[in-house]
Amino acid sequence: MRKDWEYLARTSTSQSVDELKLMPDLEWLKLEVLHDYDNIVEFKAYYRENGKIGVLHEKSYFIEESGSWKYQDGELFNAKVERNEPCPCGSGKKFKKCCAI
Repeated sequence: MRKDWEYLARTSTSQSVDELKLMPDLEWLKLEVLHDYDNIVEFKAYYRENGKIGVLHEKSYFIEESGSWKYQDGELFNAKVERNEPCPCGSGKKFKKCCAI
């Protein structure tokens, strides 16, 4: 993870650099873009935190300001890594036979 807080703050309408620096230190593993249309992107971002794998499932809303797209806000979904899906760590094994153990 690049931790480019200034870039993230410039491309957000709602978060400052100081707020972004308070985010937990995660190891990002995989990004799946599920849908993208108009100003909306729905995605799942897989991460590892304290040895456990989790998933952030969000529908993000963007607005255009001065020719640049900026994150406005998002809708979070309750999500978990399913046992039979490929493990987000990239091992090629099913999650239940890999990092879920």
